[in-house]
Amino acid sequence: MVNLTGIVDEVARLDALRALDMLDTPPEAEFDAIAVGARHLFGCKFAFVSLVDADRQWFKAACGLEASETPRDVSFCTHTIAADDLLVIADTREDPRFATNPMVVETPFVRFYAGVPLRVTPPGGGAALPIGTLCVADDKPQDPTREKLEILAGMARVVEALLEARRTSKENLQLALDRQEALGDMARTHRLLQHAERMARIGSWRLELEGGRIHWSDQTYAIHGLAPGSQAQLALAMQFYPEDDRAKLEAALDRCVRQGTAWDLELNFTDAQGRPRRVRTLGEIDERAGKRVAVMGVIQDITDRYQFERRLVAVARTDELTGIPSRRAFNEELEAALDRAREGAPLAIAIIDLDRFKEVNDRLGHATGDKVLQVMAAKLQAVQYLGDHSIARLGGDEFVLILRGRRTHEELVQDIARLLADLRYAVPDDRSVITVSATIGACVYGASYVDRASLLKEADEALYRAKRMQRGTGAIAGNSAHIQSLVGEPR
Repeated sequence: MVNLTGIVDEVARLDALRALDMLDTPPEAEFDAIAVGARHLFGCKFAFVSLVDADRQWFKAACGLEASETPRDVSFCTHTIAADDLLVIADTREDPRFATNPMVVETPFVRFYAGVPLRVTPPGGGAALPIGTLCVADDKPQDPTREKLEILAGMARVVEALLEARRTSKENLQLALDRQEALGDMARTHRLLQHAERMARIGSWRLELEGGRIHWSDQTYAIHGLAPGSQAQLALAMQFYPEDDRAKLEAALDRCVRQGTAWDLELNFTDAQGRPRRVRTLGEIDERAGKRVAVMGVIQDITDRYQFERRLVAVARTDELTGIPSRRAFNEELEAALDRAREGAPLAIAIIDLDRFKEVNDRLGHATGDKVLQVMAAKLQAVQYLGDHSIARLGGDEFVLILRGRRTHEELVQDIARLLADLRYAVPDDRSVITVSATIGACVYGASYVDRASLLKEADEALYRAKRMQRGTGAIAGNSAHIQSLVGEPR
């Protein structure tokens, strides 16, 4: 294990880590989204939000590795914590500290690593201490740009803010609940609580079961966009939520009153000024002498965090080069379409492979190849005659279509023929013109093709059947027809 003596106070560091109460907690979307974003940024196999305990490295979020923890004595992140600074290892096999590390010479064969320490303030105060890292790794060497490393460091600061927010929210929740017991004679605590609520965007509330009276803190009024002291009524409060989310909250409140069941929900919300927000609401029963007397809880405005998470997810679901959905987005959408297909909705997929694309890259360079991919994506986006459909890039020079509705049966051959014509594209060079075309293989959902794997396999086999007969043509699984382009001239 790396010696931290004289660099980091290990006892204080472990106290700071354990005060977070994060070790061995379930995955959380915001940490997962940051790990996904980091992996996407570097185009690498692995990304982690790691917390380094006394004898192990545990992953709050992990992309590309099934294990939830590794021994600390083989941990790269221990070195990052020891340095308390950004650590970049362009090629582990060239670094004597890591050349014989089991993580390098055995699975997962790490060759590149970049990690940024995550620092939090210890419980007793003082300088922030490194308790983990945001890191990326790959099985191939990398020499990342300064810009990417700066973005990774910025993402690490976001993780730190999330860690601090978890601790702050936990502390403020306890403050908010304690406030209900001492509201009358704890004016000083009340003022401190108001400051804490404003900082954390958390408001407290209490619903008296006898009489139905509602008590709101000032921050609860602020979240609703109302002036403090306005008339607070349960029916009015529910109107801030859209119908579906209102039903969820009403059901949670009913269970809490009848069964004493607490709730923790994230819901859409529109304040009194008509601004869409996202809130987290927690509630639990208040019992005195065995009698349920009130429901109390907190409401937090989490709009900024929610929007940030959605932006990260959007990045992960979008192909960076073409701007169309990525393979990940396609897989999710196809699974949803399969659920509808099992209930009788028509469904087909078509895999599109570009012919002579490698020749464009070899002769004219990757910049021209990228332009061809962008043109083809734009052509696919512009298609109107396919009816209800969606597109995605599988990777390399392959695209995919999800086709829904009656056209998947009645007009699929004709639509593929038209698409073959639309996807012909002439790329000029100094000597001649390279005509890029598309070969298409399709598969219609049916008794033999009922899941994603079988649909993709059969569509892929149809694609290569068409390619063997003639590039720039199409075929459909289970159908012997060889589909020709309607028009021969490239555009």
